[in-house]
Amino acid sequence: QVQLVESGGGLVQAGGSLRLSCAASGGTLSNYAMGWFRQAPGKEREFVAAIRWSGGNTYYADSVKGRFTISRDIAKNTVNLQMNSLKPEDTAVYYCAADRRGLYGVRDFASAYDYWGQGTQVTVSP
Repeated sequence: QVQLVESGGGLVQAGGSLRLSCAASGGTLSNYAMGWFRQAPGKEREFVAAIRWSGGNTYYADSVKGRFTISRDIAKNTVNLQMNSLKPEDTAVYYCAADRRGLYGVRDFASAYDYWGQGTQVTVSP
């Protein structure tokens, strides 16, 4: 079973940047896709970005395209989310997730993902 631990959240002013990391352990990720989701208070969890571990194909929500970049470090078994030009509406708890069936593509809905981290808070002030 894969365990995921996020880090890197915090408080930043609008226009600033943050880098989130997700450390994976307990399994081989070669057949996985890894995703980032976020959930703001009173809202449903929404897709942010995903990457196919084998091949590195990426996919982004329209709301973050051009501002966020997802990447993976195979040697360290980590997935990163570089967030630039942050906006107050990016404020949320950000979750890392792993999809066991990600070998052939990435999916953008939460029910596709099998393992989740505990989440890290990102707050963007105006």
